[in-house]
Amino acid sequence: MNIGFFKGGLLAQVQDDLAAVVQAARRENSQAVVKVILETCLLNDREKIVACRLAVEAGADFVKTSTGFGKGGATIQDVVLLRRAVGPSFGVKAAGGIRNLQAALNMIKAGASRLGTSSGPSILLEHAHLIDM
Repeated sequence: MNIGFFKGGLLAQVQDDLAAVVQAARRENSQAVVKVILETCLLNDREKIVACRLAVEAGADFVKTSTGFGKGGATIQDVVLLRRAVGPSFGVKAAGGIRNLQAALNMIKAGASRLGTSSGPSILLEHAHLIDM
């Protein structure tokens, strides 16, 4: 999402931009999955809800908490809020700061339908280790 436009109150432009990205992706591949990165660390709760509505209305498939490169990653509170804002059938991707199995499970329990983590292999090994016990 164009965070500058969004923070500047240019919601119609944000909506048009998101819809154009969705349309372009689907023109290339009708099965394309489109995720809208919100950078939740830069938004207040009201802005997060508005951003979710724009993503849904644009026809995207997911909202994503962050790139993982901002000042903050996914939080349980954000995942719960995003899930409530988009409803049960829309995707919520939690990304940024998910470094262990417990954090991953907490995000799923909070409502994440997908996780973004660079710690995937170690999380899987942690899970496998628990199963072997």
